[in-house]
Amino acid sequence: MDVFAGVKRLMQKERAQHAREIAKIDAALAALGSVRTGRAKHTLSAEARKRISDAQKKRWAKVKKS
Repeated sequence: MDVFAGVKRLMQKERAQHAREIAKIDAALAALGSVRTGRAKHTLSAEARKRISDAQKKRWAKVKKS
């Protein structure tokens, strides 16, 4: 049973180490606050959406014809 006690102790030690690492990561995330990552959202004007729509309809019409 000493082997199991040793394994249990080792696992508890590793768990404590991981808990400390997670706490550090949480602190780093909190320090960053609301820093946005990724790309900003861009919206298209109605005119741009219409041009894209018309172009796509033209492409589909060409595919249907052939």
